[in-house]
Amino acid sequence: MQNLVTVFGGSGFVGTQAVRYLAKAGWRIRVAVRNPNLAYRMRLLGDVGQIDVVQANLRDRPSLERALEGATATLNLVGLLYETGRQGFQAVHVMGARNVAEVSRAMGVERLVQMSALGADENSSAKYARTKAEAEIEVRAVYPDAAMVRPSVVFGQGDGFFNRFAAMAQLSPVLPLIGGGATRFQPVFVGDVGQALARIVGDVDNPGQTYELGGPGVFTFRELMEMLLVQIDQRRLLAPIPFPVAGLLGKVGDLTAALLPPPVTSDQVELLKTDNVVSGVYPGLDELGITPSTLEAILPTYLYRYRKGGQYADQEDRVMAVHPQG
Repeated sequence: MQNLVTVFGGSGFVGTQAVRYLAKAGWRIRVAVRNPNLAYRMRLLGDVGQIDVVQANLRDRPSLERALEGATATLNLVGLLYETGRQGFQAVHVMGARNVAEVSRAMGVERLVQMSALGADENSSAKYARTKAEAEIEVRAVYPDAAMVRPSVVFGQGDGFFNRFAAMAQLSPVLPLIGGGATRFQPVFVGDVGQALARIVGDVDNPGQTYELGGPGVFTFRELMEMLLVQIDQRRLLAPIPFPVAGLLGKVGDLTAALLPPPVTSDQVELLKTDNVVSGVYPGLDELGITPSTLEAILPTYLYRYRKGGQYADQEDRVMAVHPQG
């Protein structure tokens, strides 16, 4: 079977967009997920018979072999934002990526693209960034020509960043600015990331390339929270939280993560000690021929549900409510 790409984690936030653009590019796609019953809608993203959904677990090599049979390319998007029980960074990011690479090689897959993260660093104090870097090393030990994709914070409908803080602002009069809110981010739109992944999968002329994906603007954490409050038409106190205090709050989040998504974990506090912007050393969206979407254009398309009046609330009134004259 030619022109077949197996996408691990293809039903997730980023994966759905990657599958959409791969389908537009004419690929046959096999979406490999732990629970296919929850991913049946993926088939609707392409033509009849173009997209299939199969069961696979990164710990189970026979399931990986079934998912990769006949594939010419592998796209591994599986990752965690925080740890819960057996779903740990080392098991999923490092061991999972190595299993995918080794089985892909054994099954004769020609090309592999690995989703990493901006800030991946094997010397990082944050386990998330450290294991993302270790995954890159493990994959390239098997596929020296594998492509690595490192996005900044990814935003869009269903994201885990703006939606989380918008929901928090509905319940709390205070939004925390961890470390004072000075950490810089370069948020990138999920649709742009999906399009980039599809192009990278099909690019056979630049083996072994690393890509850093960031949007057109760089913002501090404080600026992102101010922008969010404008969009949801809420007045909230932005309270600076020193890193030592935030670390204690993060430990509480570590304990509750198995029961509900935590506001912040201790590892995420460590991540916030380092800026999350592209280095300029590696190619990005521009080199892939993609014009990055702006936060200002996209945020109103999905954050409206957190404000009174929804999408019918007046934009000018919302700006005046958050930034009154005088």
